[in-house]
Amino acid sequence: MTCPSPFMTPEREAYRSTLKRFFDAEVKPHVEDWEAAQAVPWSLHQKLGEMGVFGFGVPEEYGGLGFDDAFMRADYAELAFGCGASGVAAAVGGRSISIGPMVRFAPEEFRRTILPEIVQGRMNSALAITEPGGGSDVANLTTRAERVADGWVLNGAKAYITGGMDARWFVVGARTGGPGLGGISLFLIEAGTPGFTRTPLGGKMGWHCSTQAMLHFDDCRVPAEALIGPENKGFIAIMNNFNYERLAMTAGGLGMMRVCYDAALDWARERKTFAKRLIEHQVIAHKFAEMSARIDMTEAYLERICWTMNQGLMPSAEIAKAKVQSTKALEFVASEGMQIFGGAGYLVGNPVERVWREVKVMAIGGGSEEIMRDLAVRQMGLAGQ
Repeated sequence: MTCPSPFMTPEREAYRSTLKRFFDAEVKPHVEDWEAAQAVPWSLHQKLGEMGVFGFGVPEEYGGLGFDDAFMRADYAELAFGCGASGVAAAVGGRSISIGPMVRFAPEEFRRTILPEIVQGRMNSALAITEPGGGSDVANLTTRAERVADGWVLNGAKAYITGGMDARWFVVGARTGGPGLGGISLFLIEAGTPGFTRTPLGGKMGWHCSTQAMLHFDDCRVPAEALIGPENKGFIAIMNNFNYERLAMTAGGLGMMRVCYDAALDWARERKTFAKRLIEHQVIAHKFAEMSARIDMTEAYLERICWTMNQGLMPSAEIAKAKVQSTKALEFVASEGMQIFGGAGYLVGNPVERVWREVKVMAIGGGSEEIMRDLAVRQMGLAGQ
């Protein structure tokens, strides 16, 4: 925003500066190579882990920071998604939405020995909830866990699991009870468990340097202690997790908008048509005014939500609405950026071209726009009125 933020503290400003220097030096020069290779180097996980970006809300004894801060969570997401290829953020961030349940419910031995490896970027993990036939409809989850004498047997499949090809540990949602959200439990399952296999999802429109996987559970037998959290109340146990994911995607959309705006502005200042620079044409200058307004409004809304979360509240309806507004604003800014570039914006390698391809994964991932609107209405007590 052009106006100073009342929420910007010296600590937060220093954190943003550190992250920006890191992404400018360690990530941006390599995004084209990583996109072509369809992978990021493992050293990136480790370097980010050493910076503590996966440690928010994790006690120090488990390898975390020992504190939480919604502003800093959002700052990281904004800069990571805004590095020029948002797939980089996805490539390293699959663990982020699985760490919360591990902190709260995993066995103590796991939390003291394995969780620090995950939080510090030396090992990966993933959350496995989405299914091929269900998408955002978690209430109709069909992967089934049946109790047996020495544990549980799982059967079913999961889809679009970010980080699923290189994760060592998975937090898996499975039905242990009746229909609806009340019959879902969480299981902590290690890759390589007999009956558990995974296959990569290829041919994606975007996020080329991030792996998404299909997971298959065929009579997958796990011990009794693999059940984490209360039986049949797994969805309740991860509700806040979804809010943090949506906060990150809201902030990520903001970072991607900035990529489009900055790239288009540089082009408009250099490109000449009809004996004038593009920015000197009123019709083009007005585009930047509207793009800037969408960016500023998203940032202001995001900061208000972060402040509320830091007061110990969880504004689920606001987060859901903000995610929708962020992705709608991103779609607008990417489209206008493409218009300003003209034919040059349609060429692969142009930063706006990549953002344009990745708009829809932001609008669908973490809860689709339609689901988010419905959630907001219900959280606001308006359903049925």
